[in-house]
Amino acid sequence: MAILKCKMCGGDLEVINGTAVAECEYCGSKQTVPNADNEKKMTLFSRANRLRMGCDFDKAAGVYENIVAEFPEEAEAYWGLVLCKYGIEYVEEKGKRVPTVNRAQFTSILADVDYLTALEHADLMQKPVYQAEAKVIDEIQKGILSISENEQSFDVFICYKETDANGRRTMDSAIAAELYQELTREGFKVFFSRITLEDKLGSAYEPYIFAALNSAKVMVVIGTKKEHLESVWVKNEWSRYLTLIKNGAQKKLIPAYRDMSPYDLPDEFSHLQAQDMSKLGFMHDLVHGIKKLTAKDEPKTAEKESVVAAVSTTSTVPLLKRAYIFLEDGEWQLADEYCEKVLDIDPECGEAYLGKLMAELKIKRKELLKNLPKPFNTNKNYSKILKYSDEETVKVLKEYLEYINKRIEEERLESAYMAASESASMAESEADFLKAADMFGKIRHYGDSAEQERKCREIAELTKQEAIRKKQDSQYRSAVNVMTTAKTSEAFFSAEKTFKEISGYKDSDTLADKCKALAEEYRIKEEAENKARIEAKNKALAERKKKEEENRKAEEEKRKLRIKQLKKEAQVRKVKLIIRIVISVILGLADIGLCVLSFVCFTKTASPETANNLPFLVTIFTTVLGAYMFAVIFVKRSARKVFCIISIVLTVFWTLSIVAVSFQRVLPFDKTTVFVLSGFGLMHILNMLYFYRDWE
Repeated sequence: MAILKCKMCGGDLEVINGTAVAECEYCGSKQTVPNADNEKKMTLFSRANRLRMGCDFDKAAGVYENIVAEFPEEAEAYWGLVLCKYGIEYVEEKGKRVPTVNRAQFTSILADVDYLTALEHADLMQKPVYQAEAKVIDEIQKGILSISENEQSFDVFICYKETDANGRRTMDSAIAAELYQELTREGFKVFFSRITLEDKLGSAYEPYIFAALNSAKVMVVIGTKKEHLESVWVKNEWSRYLTLIKNGAQKKLIPAYRDMSPYDLPDEFSHLQAQDMSKLGFMHDLVHGIKKLTAKDEPKTAEKESVVAAVSTTSTVPLLKRAYIFLEDGEWQLADEYCEKVLDIDPECGEAYLGKLMAELKIKRKELLKNLPKPFNTNKNYSKILKYSDEETVKVLKEYLEYINKRIEEERLESAYMAASESASMAESEADFLKAADMFGKIRHYGDSAEQERKCREIAELTKQEAIRKKQDSQYRSAVNVMTTAKTSEAFFSAEKTFKEISGYKDSDTLADKCKALAEEYRIKEEAENKARIEAKNKALAERKKKEEENRKAEEEKRKLRIKQLKKEAQVRKVKLIIRIVISVILGLADIGLCVLSFVCFTKTASPETANNLPFLVTIFTTVLGAYMFAVIFVKRSARKVFCIISIVLTVFWTLSIVAVSFQRVLPFDKTTVFVLSGFGLMHILNMLYFYRDWE
């Protein structure tokens, strides 16, 4: 595992060998990474990345060139060259890292050689990331070019360092301001960032710097210290200007130094004539030299000359010139009006119709027509141009249209390619890869789409086979698990079925046969166990029925005994009832006999003195007998009990009364009479108690 710095935020990024795309845990940016298969390569990438993040794009590009020379198949090195070429710096915006372009180019990044080489060597994971980021950078660059096209041209570009490390204004800035004043007085259009960019945001400088670098014929680089000339942004300006000169632009760079040795000037200035600002008359000589250079290289507007040459009527020449001047200044309405004036004079002037077309489409120069987002052949002025313009103009416009259509088709194909690449990079299943392959198939003639389609279909097939293998492996492990834990024939038959479904995978056929044998063995065993279980169940059922029969018979015997006992008890009760009736009758007769005897004895022995007590005794006696009779006659137990108790109480009272009056000699009874009367009372009480007990 190697440690790289995140290209966006500079945080540590762990890179494993074989990983093509990684995500930074600090800023969340998804980015491509080099293959971590060589320690030296990773060290070079770390150094190049550090230089690039410090905006020292030239030195960083040199390191990337070394990587390319030693590892020509490393796509990330070519992408690093692209980032340096376009001066890409990542800044934080709304919580995300987005690219900014510090070195705009006329060439689209999508057509850049290093970018195309990076795509050529990128794998399926890297390619969509490169394409998506390149598309964003291309849009930013288009915006820069759009703004720069509307900017006015400059004659001189003053390159200098504005502030030192402490934020104080440098001596370089003061000298640059003086030079700016001198050149402005001489009528030069000068780019001096302190004034030219004072109303611009720092993040929006690039379009104006780009326009100035490309339009200025002379650059003056002012330095009072070596570190000032080699500071990142100063070097960014003069190195880009030298690149323009190297590529054939007719421009001049003039180094101007002070308070330092000329040997401390950058090596890139060694072939240039440097100016010592400490010499007397330096400013005058510098301004004079700039005048000569700009006069010598003053550009001619070939387009305007061709327009003038094409107008045969001398009265339309000034009007047509004015129209094209208005076009350059962005005065679209005025340009259209002057083209109309030309057409009033010469209705068949093709260049006037061209001017109207440019005014309507808001185009400053004819060659910019090819940068339009869509073709202009449907414009009514275009048909007039085809009719009245010369063959060369018509040919050029048709080439522009062809270029636009080709670019649109390229963008469409590129968009479709990027969509297919993104689909391929995110694909996981067979269906996903087939979908990506179909997308590549629709643009098979574009780039390496045919190759990518083939790869996607191959990966789809591999994915399918892998899915089948995983499914078979899952079924195999499941069947093995069932087999090893099976305890029934059904489980073994299930395992056998699964093994047969993946026949040919590992030892599935052998295990299927083994499961079949074990299933048969367990089936025979289960049948025997089932038979034994049924027999045991039937035996238990028979025993239970037998026991139930025995219990039924026992219960029947108990019931018969109970009936017999009840009958016996009924007979006993019947006998007892008869006895009780007999006893009751006897006791009743005894009561009556004793009553009669007592009455006779009472009447015989009663004296005339006791005759007055006779009605009292007769009343009590009559009441006792009446209560007794009621107790015998009444059916309801409650009534019988009441009369029984009354009879007992009255009998006791009657008996005690007789005994009492006898002892008091109120009634002169003899002992026999008293005994008989007492026996009657006692017998009656016993008779009543017998009745009472029976009713309880």
